[in-house]
Amino acid sequence: MTNEMILEKLATIIADKIDADPADIKEETTFEELGIDSLDITDIAMSIEDEFGFEVEVNQQLKSVGDLVALVAEHNA
Repeated sequence: MTNEMILEKLATIIADKIDADPADIKEETTFEELGIDSLDITDIAMSIEDEFGFEVEVNQQLKSVGDLVALVAEHNA
């Protein structure tokens, strides 16, 4: 799965959680810019686990959508 495909899936997951347009969510977009708090991150992490089949550890290193893309790409390698 390419990073572009991962980004599309993640953008859809995030957009569904925060009621946004997936087209507005790019790799460089930070969670702060999206108004995502720690509760939202936990909810998004659970959806990622369901979609991609691995456990996501919620930690301080996840600050942008690109960080999530890299995490999913690493687990799908």
